[in-house]
Amino acid sequence: MHPEEPSTGRHLVHRTPMILQWPAGKKLAILITCSLFSFLSNSSLLGPSVYIGIFSEEFGITPNTAAGLINYPNLAFGFGRRPVMLMSLICYCVGLIAASQAKSFNGLMAARVIHAFGSGVCEALPVQLVNDIYFLHERGTRLGIYTICLCLGSTGPLYAGYMLAGGHSWRLFFYVEFAFGMALLVFAFFVVEETTYHRPTPSVAPHGSSIMESGEKPEVATSEVAAAIPARKTFVETLKFWGTWEKDSPFFLMMIRSFSYFAIPHVFWVITTYGIYIGLDHRSPYNWSQLNSGLITISTIVGYGLAFPFTSSSDRLAARLTRKNNGIREAEMRLGVMLPAMLLAPAGLILYGFSAQKNLHWICYFIGVAMNQFASYFYFTFTLAYAIDSYNSNISEMLIAMNLGKQAISFGMGINLLNWILEHGYVVMIAGVFCGIVLANNLTVIIFMLYGKRIRKFMHSTFLAKMHRASIKEVATH
Repeated sequence: MHPEEPSTGRHLVHRTPMILQWPAGKKLAILITCSLFSFLSNSSLLGPSVYIGIFSEEFGITPNTAAGLINYPNLAFGFGRRPVMLMSLICYCVGLIAASQAKSFNGLMAARVIHAFGSGVCEALPVQLVNDIYFLHERGTRLGIYTICLCLGSTGPLYAGYMLAGGHSWRLFFYVEFAFGMALLVFAFFVVEETTYHRPTPSVAPHGSSIMESGEKPEVATSEVAAAIPARKTFVETLKFWGTWEKDSPFFLMMIRSFSYFAIPHVFWVITTYGIYIGLDHRSPYNWSQLNSGLITISTIVGYGLAFPFTSSSDRLAARLTRKNNGIREAEMRLGVMLPAMLLAPAGLILYGFSAQKNLHWICYFIGVAMNQFASYFYFTFTLAYAIDSYNSNISEMLIAMNLGKQAISFGMGINLLNWILEHGYVVMIAGVFCGIVLANNLTVIIFMLYGKRIRKFMHSTFLAKMHRASIKEVATH
């Protein structure tokens, strides 16, 4: 969905946004802030899963109803940059302190939704910031760093379990999350600068003639655009709370337009990938106590830890293929690194399901979870990077669709997972149904490797592309 080049000439835009020239330390501080927020947000959402039994007894509800405290908050989402980052952190902290003081199930649910609404920004803002402040060849690695922090947030039950083992109330978990959230709010206030970059419309002076005389061929008009360099901001100016308001981009129109991205195959693949893997909520089948149920997250740490060294693999592969292709970069060039992980996740789910059903040694269960998490890291990181490479003009709108879609899918898959397992068993649900769904989703990488470019060309000619093209003011390739 990129604007078409004028048929009468080609404008050579020699201009690099100032944001891309920021010092590496400044970029790293912003990336660290987003990554830590992602970790805290995910850990606060999943951590209370070890308290489901306690919530069930304390509030007089069934375990499946108590599990809704883990699933329902995921319906909230957010997006934005500096002002939204700060407001989201405030909302996140308010929700956490309210959860720590809840006296009823409804009160706790309301508080959970509030802090989940605030933490929803971690699903979109880091992606937008990475696109803003890093060059194309740097984005895959930075998205990998964000993804590993987001994924490691699923280790929240481990910390919650040990707090419970220490004889502390479930409320302590929310106090600790609140303390870290407030510290991050202060840090973000000083380091997260507004990254929205408004490119002024340049004046164009053609060097070639576009007037056709009798018997003469028309010359192609070329032009160079002078860079308009904005004045540097002082440190105090970077601390203003408000950001840049897009006056020409109506908020509700942008929301409505974002739904069109559900029809884009590349974007829909990201939605299904995140939704399916997030919806697979691993629960211990070995009747472990609430104190030890968080130990399953150790396999998560192992899986993501083994995958982390491959964070830059897609950038390296794409760079090598670009050189072989005479310097022409294609979005599909990074997908090859996903092939080894394609069958690993389904195999892990088969091992997971049979280990739980047949009550095999718990190490088999751990290995199955680790295999699934290892593979999910590749699909989380590189499907997202692929979608951004393919459609980078209206990223904010694309992220709205991604967040709504993946949270809806994960909610639908996870809300009754416990009941489904109790009714049909682990082999049928995990090794059968969910394994088949994951396999179908993972095999899609082959389709995009072979036909991804053709699909992009086809989508470029549809009415969806025309609709989005009209909303693009100016796009510069970094």
